[in-house]
Amino acid sequence: VQLQACGGGLVQAGGSLRLFCVASGRSFSSNAKGWFRQAPGKEREFVAAISGSSGSTYYADSVKGRFTISRDNAKDTVYLQMNSLKPEDTAVYYCATRSRRDYGTAPEEYDYWGQGTLVTVSS
Repeated sequence: VQLQACGGGLVQAGGSLRLFCVASGRSFSSNAKGWFRQAPGKEREFVAAISGSSGSTYYADSVKGRFTISRDNAKDTVYLQMNSLKPEDTAVYYCATRSRRDYGTAPEEYDYWGQGTLVTVSS
């Protein structure tokens, strides 16, 4: 079982990036997926999640209105469109999935994790 997160990079404040995460090894197309991030010296925090059934979404207050999570079940891929990026969005971003269709917002609610992709937002 592998989750591969990609799309990170260096961007100026106000810019955009699109992260994506592909699952392999087994199908997670009907499972909930989430994005978390971890900045240096800080704990891993919830960013966004999407359910595996209805596709309902939930966002951290800090990214609401700027980030959009979506999924393509046929490709077993989850995306995170990040707009209006701020320096405080700088972190390693991780995708995760869990063995349930309803989403969670805590890291311990997820069973499988990708390796992380670094997003750096310069001021």
